[in-house]
Amino acid sequence: MPGVRRTVAAATGALALGVGLGVAGLASAAPTPTPSASPSASSSPSTGTSGTPGDHRGGPGGRHGDRDGLASGLAGKLGVEQSAVETALQDYREANRPTTPPEPGTKPAAPDDAALAKALAKALDKPEADVTKALADLRGERDAAREKAVADRLAEAVTAGTLTQAEADAVQKAADAGIVHVGR
Repeated sequence: MPGVRRTVAAATGALALGVGLGVAGLASAAPTPTPSASPSASSSPSTGTSGTPGDHRGGPGGRHGDRDGLASGLAGKLGVEQSAVETALQDYREANRPTTPPEPGTKPAAPDDAALAKALAKALDKPEADVTKALADLRGERDAAREKAVADRLAEAVTAGTLTQAEADAVQKAADAGIVHVGR
């Protein structure tokens, strides 16, 4: 009888892990909302760019343009042209590009916001404290949007009957603890 209990316990644990990882994959497959590139009351539309904002494909924003919305977000918060921020970001990234490829299996270095803020402040002729605050605000907004997207996705899975509330809570707890990566 103890062998049967162990087998059932192992199967239950494997099932819970599989469901959790499946939800993690499902949640990470969904696109994460990014800051809007459209002008708002606190930002002005950028000029000097053609096509869709952020679609520069090799233009001033680098190889992939403003793929993460950082340039448009900073431009809005700092009251400068998006093209100026894109150029400053490209210059910073080129100057700080690693000279050797990362070792397989290693994580990329965390962004150095202090160095980035200093470089952008100089390039944009803005106080470093203002740039530092804008970067922190944007990262906070992005993190909050990501957390909301994960919570919404888990709630949808519960509503659809894919997960129980207890399973969704377990996945959320594991994600909060950094055990599993959910959505980016």
